[in-house]
Amino acid sequence: MAYDEGLAQLMRDDLAHLDGVSEKKMFGGLCFLLNGNMLCGVHKGGGMFRVGKDNEAAALQIDGAGPMEFTERKMGGMIDVTDDGLADDTRRAQWMALARDFVGDMPAK
Repeated sequence: MAYDEGLAQLMRDDLAHLDGVSEKKMFGGLCFLLNGNMLCGVHKGGGMFRVGKDNEAAALQIDGAGPMEFTERKMGGMIDVTDDGLADDTRRAQWMALARDFVGDMPAK
């Protein structure tokens, strides 16, 4: 398995109360979309959140977060988180709030 199903379930539970959430396998992991826009996901070794460039510095201040890199390129507005960070309810909730703040304002796809 390319990602930890237990961590994916934690994210599902966090998002269960929202309308417009869907899942899509991509990038070797599982992404969660809000109204068709990528919000967060899990991958081998942790997860990621789409917090937007304005929220990126705040998200990176939370222990367990780092810049998201894909094919050795930094992806602005995205953060990568460790397994331990993703498993921590408090830190996951902080990152999720930043991601929802950013993605929630986007038009539906």
